[in-house]
This record gives sequence, C-alpha cells and structure tokens, in this order.
Amino acid sequence: MESVIRKWGNSPALRLPTAVLKEAGYQLEQKVDLVVTRGRIIIQPSDKVEYDLDALVSDMQSDNAHEEINFGPAVGREAF
Repeated sequence: MESVIRKWGNSPALRLPTAVLKEAGYQLEQKVDLVVTRGRIIIQPSDKVEYDLDALVSDMQSDNAHEEINFGPAVGREAF
C-alpha cells in the first residue's frame, strides 16, 4: 500500500489507513517506538507501560486495600 508524507503543522506526517492499523494489531492512541535502521523507519509497539494514578486509586476497594504499615520511628531527616 502506498502513502504520501505530508506536512502537519511544522512536522512531517504519514496517515495510516485504518485497515493497516487493524492488520498490524495497533489501536488509536497506542504508544509506539520509532526505530530508524538502514534507511528504514520501523514502527513497533512500545514496551514502556504508563499507569494513570487516578485510575489505579479509583479501583481501590476496602476488600483489596492493605492495612497501614508502621516502619518505626523516624531515624533520619524524614519529613512527616
């Protein structure tokens, strides 16, 4: 399948057809890594996992939360 690199704002952009994304198993808003090797640009899924703290905290329930843990009195210059 042929495509054209065009300008988008101040950057070059390449539009990917939905069929290409589906066939490759990619989704919109998915993080990817770009690898340049021997004059080729390779798009591959990113291995970095990012977590949303608000989403993680919203999943907390009383039945899956642990009790407070006491590590003893302050021994250095901790701020409490």
